[in-house]
Amino acid sequence: MGQAATSPFASYGLGEQFGTGLTQNLGMGGTGIANGNYWYVNNMNPALLIYNRFTAFQAGIIGEQRTQISESLTEKSGSGNLNSLVLAIPIKPGKWTTSVALMPYTRLNYRLKYTVPVPGSSNSVAVAETGTGGVNQLTLSNGVSINKKFSLGLKAAYLFSGPEAVYANTLTTASVLVIPAVYERASVSDFQFSPAFLFHTDSVFGKKYNFNFGVVYDFKTNLSARFYQRLQRLNSAGRQIDSVTTINNKPTSISIPQSIAAGISFGKANKWTTAIEGSYSEYASYRALDGGNPYQGTSWRLAAGFELTPDQQSLSSYLKRATYRTGVSIENYPYLVNGNPVKDFGITFGLSLPVSRLSSIDVAVKVGKKGDKALNTIEENYLKLYFGITFIDQWFIKRRFD
Repeated sequence: MGQAATSPFASYGLGEQFGTGLTQNLGMGGTGIANGNYWYVNNMNPALLIYNRFTAFQAGIIGEQRTQISESLTEKSGSGNLNSLVLAIPIKPGKWTTSVALMPYTRLNYRLKYTVPVPGSSNSVAVAETGTGGVNQLTLSNGVSINKKFSLGLKAAYLFSGPEAVYANTLTTASVLVIPAVYERASVSDFQFSPAFLFHTDSVFGKKYNFNFGVVYDFKTNLSARFYQRLQRLNSAGRQIDSVTTINNKPTSISIPQSIAAGISFGKANKWTTAIEGSYSEYASYRALDGGNPYQGTSWRLAAGFELTPDQQSLSSYLKRATYRTGVSIENYPYLVNGNPVKDFGITFGLSLPVSRLSSIDVAVKVGKKGDKALNTIEENYLKLYFGITFIDQWFIKRRFD
C-alpha cells in the first residue's frame, strides 16, 4: 500500500513518513487538525469525527513523479498505488463517531550508488544500497462531544510490517562474477496512541461564522521489532546464488519520538473555510534497531489552506456545487544532507465534484521541491496526484414506519 517513487531522502530511519490527511485535506495544503467537515471523513483529528453524522467511506490512490537533480545527474521515477481506506460510523450522531482506517505510515524506496576508496590501495569499492517496504498503520479512532463547544478524540494505531534493505559491494577493478551482499529486514508490530482535542464555536461575528481550534498529540512509542540479517552472494544479474543467516529474528525495538500538531480554522458553514496549522517533533529521542540515531535535528511543518463552495444548493449550476481548494506547506526534516537541513516546499490544488446526493469524487494535486542543490548537493522536484472517492449514506437508521 502506498509505495512511494524512488527517493534518496527515504533512506533515513523508517523512511519517508506519510501523514493522515485524505484527498480533501491534501488539496488544502495538508490541513485538517481544526477544519471539520460533515461531508468527508475527519481523519487527521479524531475529535473532529463528531462532524460525521452519516456513515462515510473514503478510498484514495496516489500517483507521483519525482525528479532528482545533482551537479552531474538527473534521474526520474514514478509510481502509483492505493493510499487510504477509511470508514466512519456514527454511534450516536453528533455525540459519538468511530472510524477505522488503513494507511501507510512510512515508506522506503531508494537506490544509492557510490564508491569508497580502499585504505592503503589504489582500488575502490562500488557500493549499492537498496531499500524497500515500510510500515503500515491500521487505526481505530473515536470522537466524543463533551458539549456544544468541546470534543475529545483518541486514535489507536496498530503499526505493522517493516523495511527491507540490501547492501552490496564490489571492487571497481574486478570482473563482476559474484557480488557479496547483506540483506536486512525489520518486522515491526506495536501500537501508538494519539489523544486529541477540539474547541468549536459558531458565534463569531453575529453567529455567521465559525471558529475551530484543534490539537493532536502522538505519544512517544517503542515499537517492538524482530531483526533478521543474512549474508548472500549474488550473480551479475542480481540474483541470489546462496546465503547464510547471521541474525534470525532477534527481538529489539525502535523508538519513535512524540509529536504535537495544532491548528485553527475560520469560515462560514458550507461556504468557505481557511485553515492554518503546524506540527513539531524532537528527534533527539529516536532510536534505531542498533540503538543509534540517524537524525540530527527537529521536524516541523507549517501549512495553510482555503476551500470554497460557491453554492452548495444550486440547481442551475453543477460547478457552483463543487468545492475548490488550494494551499501551501513548508516542512523541515530531522536530518542533515551535506551538513545542511532539508526543507520541502509545496503548493496544492484540489477539487471535489458532487455525485449522487451526498457522495463525491475528490482530486488533489501537489507540486513542490524537496532539498536544495546548492545546500544539499541534491534536490527533488515532484508532482503528486491524489484521487479519492467518498460515499456517504444513512446506515443503521431505525425504521419508524413500514
